[in-house]
Parts: sequence; C-alpha cells; structure tokens
Amino acid sequence: MTRFPVPRIASASVIALTLAMPIAFSPMLASPAHALFGFGDIVYDPTNHAENLLTAARTLEQINNQIQQLQNEAQMLINQARNLASLPYSSLQQLQQNVQRTQQLLNQAQNIAFDVQTVDQAFQQKYGDISLSATDTQLVADARSRWENTVGGLQDAMRVQAGVVGNIDANRTQMSALVGQSQGATGALQATQAGNQLLALQSQQLSDLVALLSANGRSEALIEAERATAAEQGRIQRERFLTPGSGYQPGNAQMFNGNN
Repeated sequence: MTRFPVPRIASASVIALTLAMPIAFSPMLASPAHALFGFGDIVYDPTNHAENLLTAARTLEQINNQIQQLQNEAQMLINQARNLASLPYSSLQQLQQNVQRTQQLLNQAQNIAFDVQTVDQAFQQKYGDISLSATDTQLVADARSRWENTVGGLQDAMRVQAGVVGNIDANRTQMSALVGQSQGATGALQATQAGNQLLALQSQQLSDLVALLSANGRSEALIEAERATAAEQGRIQRERFLTPGSGYQPGNAQMFNGNN
C-alpha cells in the first residue's frame, strides 16, 4: 500500500476527513495505487484522492502563512502608531512662566539697570572723577546717590534670590511629572518629547542660576564702586581742606541759647 505523508500544519479537519472515510473502502486501499473502483456511477481513485488531500494541505499551509504575515504587518503598524503617538503632557507653559518671572525681577533693577549704556552713564556721572570745584552739597548728594544704588542693588539681588528659590518647588513638580511621563512612554516619540522637556527644565534652571549670579555680581560691583568712589571723595575733601587759603577762622559760638 502506498503511503502519503501528512503535512505538519494540516488542520484537524483534514485529518478527521481522512479518518472518516467509510470502512468499506479499507480493503480497496490495499490494492495497487492506480487501481480504480467503481460503485455504480461513482468511480473512486485512491491516487487522485491522496493528491487532492496533499493539495488541500499545501493550500491550508499557504493560508496559514498569509494569516501569520498579516498578523505581523498589523503588529508592525501598531508599533509604528505607538512610536508616532505624541506625549499627552507639556510643561512648556510652566517653564516659560518661571523664566518670565525671573526676567521681570531683573528688569525691575533699581537705579542702574542691566543695560550697558545705562551702566556707562551712571558711572560717568556718579562714579567717575570727582571735580575739585564740586560743592560740599554736591559731594554729599552724589555720595547719597551712590549709597542708594548700593542698597538698591542688594535688595534686587535678594529679590532675585527669593524668585529663584520660589521656582524650586515648581521645578520639582515638573521634574517628577516629566520623569513619570518618560518612564511610561509608549513609543519613541513620547520618550523623545519627554526627554526634550527635561532638557528645557534644565535650561530654565540654568537661566535662574545665571540671573542669580548676575544679580549678586551687580550688588558686589556697586559696593566696590561706592567704596572706591568714597575713597576718592575723601582724598579730594582732604586735599581741599589742606589747600592754603582762608583756612580756619575763629568765631563766636553760642551754646545753650546763649547762656555761658
């Protein structure tokens, strides 16, 4: 009896169909492979029957392969959709508000603003060479103006420090949210966007640090400028006092309403 191998992926229905053949045909299968058996108008060819079964098995295998290919393509499309999904969270508005708040504090600098032209004018007028012909009243007024600049610079530095410290809580909240979004990203695009927002947060923190250093440096510069100018003014006043001239002229002094 000729044996025909059954394909590995043949479905249960094909195998069942083969096993369900009438028992009456069992003796016939023992005959030569090319024998024909007739039952009235029905002619049974076992060779043709086996070839049909083999063709059906191969067709079923092709269908299974196509189904698997379609499943792979569908999974690939799902993965692509995940990679293209946008991050549903944005910290940009909060970061911009933090930067604007710090910038406003810098713009509110008293007397001498963070502007090159303004700084040059102030130093030419208040911190430049002191004229020997300046009156005592003018010297006192200029000294007080420099003192006000120094105090204002210290206050501005402290206000910027307070603003930067106030941003720490907001930055911590944003960082926690962005790290959570990054770890829970479903695709490459979401992970990239979360990473970009973390970089933006870092940039905002660096800008706060630059603002803080600038404000502190401004206050220290004003202190040193006032100190240097005060020393120069003292030298001028001492030189004026020692310059030969009328000098000290004694006069009558009254105390306690003229009572000796």
